[in-house]
Amino acid sequence: MINVSDRSRVAVLALMELASRGGTAPVPILDVAECREFPAHQVEQVFAALRRAGVLHSQRGVKGGYTLGRPPADISVLEVVEAVDGPIAAGAGDRDCAVAELWAEGAARLGDVFAQVSIADMVEREARRAEAPMFHI
Repeated sequence: MINVSDRSRVAVLALMELASRGGTAPVPILDVAECREFPAHQVEQVFAALRRAGVLHSQRGVKGGYTLGRPPADISVLEVVEAVDGPIAAGAGDRDCAVAELWAEGAARLGDVFAQVSIADMVEREARRAEAPMFHI
């Protein structure tokens, strides 16, 4: 099956938080969790996977925390999703089945979309949304 879980959403939002801070100083997990209102253990889990994938660097100690392993423009959403949830794939099944063909096409398109969007792009999207006027009736 196509697998993009809530863990991927948490990972993208947490990386957006790191990227939006723009500094090179390590950021503690608790800071990221509090800013994005996620449970700390959930951020710890996704950061462990992202560190293993080379997306993040960790630093231990009093001034420890996490930093991006590369510039946010060089980290695609697809890379994040695959680090946390594994490859986006249609799954095994009867390849001659019309449903299997549709799932494979959907997985390929989703992968293409995620590959074209970087963490920097997501930070920019979030900033644009924050600047958009709100109309209340």
